Amino acid sequence: MSVQEYLDKHMLSRKIEDAVNAAVRAKTPDPVLFISNHMKKAVPSAITRIKARQILDSRGIPTVEVDLYTNKGMYRASVPSGASTGMYEAVEMRDGEKGKFLGKGVSKAVNIINAKISEALIGMDPALQSQIDQAMMGLDKTENKAELGANAMLAVSIAACKAGAAEKEVPLYKHIADLSGTSNPILPVPAITVISGGKHAGNNLAVQEIMILPIGASNFGEAMQMGCETYQHLKVIILERNGSSGCNVGVDGGFAPNISSIAEGLDLVKVAIDRAGYNGRIKLAIDVAATDFCIGKKYDLDFKAPNKSGQNFKTGEDMIEMYTQLCTEYPIVSIEQPFDKDDWERTKLFTSLGKCQVVGDDLLMSNPKCIERAIHESTCNALLLKVNQVGTVTEAIEVVKKAKDAHWGVIISHRSGETEDSFIADLAVGLATGQIKAGAPCRGERLAKYNQLLRIEEELGAEATYSGENWRQA
Repeated sequence: MSVQEYLDKHMLSRKIEDAVNAAVRAKTPDPVLFISNHMKKAVPSAITRIKARQILDSRGIPTVEVDLYTNKGMYRASVPSGASTGMYEAVEMRDGEKGKFLGKGVSKAVNIINAKISEALIGMDPALQSQIDQAMMGLDKTENKAELGANAMLAVSIAACKAGAAEKEVPLYKHIADLSGTSNPILPVPAITVISGGKHAGNNLAVQEIMILPIGASNFGEAMQMGCETYQHLKVIILERNGSSGCNVGVDGGFAPNISSIAEGLDLVKVAIDRAGYNGRIKLAIDVAATDFCIGKKYDLDFKAPNKSGQNFKTGEDMIEMYTQLCTEYPIVSIEQPFDKDDWERTKLFTSLGKCQVVGDDLLMSNPKCIERAIHESTCNALLLKVNQVGTVTEAIEVVKKAKDAHWGVIISHRSGETEDSFIADLAVGLATGQIKAGAPCRGERLAKYNQLLRIEEELGAEATYSGENWRQA
């Protein structure tokens, strides 16, 4: 084949001429670089390689990381993992080899990505998120992703989402907004953990977290300022009352003083808010994680106490009465998982009282069927979305749409086993959920999400909207 025939076959003369004309019109000082970039953009992007590896999450437990390559770059994603799992959530692929990482290794998931998933996705356009996710679901064919593993599928799905944004030359949150049909990205109110308990800390507090919501802030940057200042004031208060050991933190970064009741923890936080000067502008939230201390049909609020008196067991009715009183005495606007994962009846009863946002966590496990049932039965009025419980970006978008159509609140949530990946920050903005739960302003894997939200707000500039008072229906 002659040079001219080669040029004609690939229409190179026309493409080069177009690139040169574009450089002239742009009056670029570096025409070679301009032409190079112009030609690169003219090439349709395609997945060329997928490489997975085992890394460690914030608890020192293995998780999956993926590098997804296209002909335009490399895009990395890693997946989180929770301390507890439910029967209706998508399942992780773990090795089960007790001699390594206590059976928690993910080499099986890594091998599945590097062989089976990679082979199926090579050549696909990363901008076509739903097609990529559907291809993986077609490979798995199980309802709970047991064959490939939700951790394997999600890592690839998030990496592809990042590659898709790069192909379109838009920020990740904008790409997610386009995928979901969201017209106006919104900065969420952060549910900032300030006191940790339950299985997330070594104190005697039964509930898992006490959080603050800077609803009265004018923008996300101010919300984080309010949250951080309150957190620092709380540290001083705990130091004064409980000594330095009380300032140790739990897995989500909240302080873990050895307090014995929810009210005692809420009182500490109220004093911190007052000292910070944010009375009325910061509201409170509780993650009860009641499944962890439900025994039969009763709740053991002393389940961590070394010397149990046996006097602190509460019935479901007692818990409703306790929550009602707490909502009356404190500015609580949200309670997560107030009852056992199977106690739909009492969750519905408490929701019907209209005391606060009632968030389904273990109750729903981000499962579409559980969400549909809860919507139909009016069991709760908010979804806690944990993307690793769903398994793909496409399915996460779908369950958020389902919750929003029901006029629920939606919280994008981190996990106890987190990575430095800040994907959920862009997800919260792109889906305009209005709420994000990412832990305390402490520990790098938690701050990665908050810092990314600060960058997004800066990038949006005058167009940035903070959900604020509209946090439930952003």
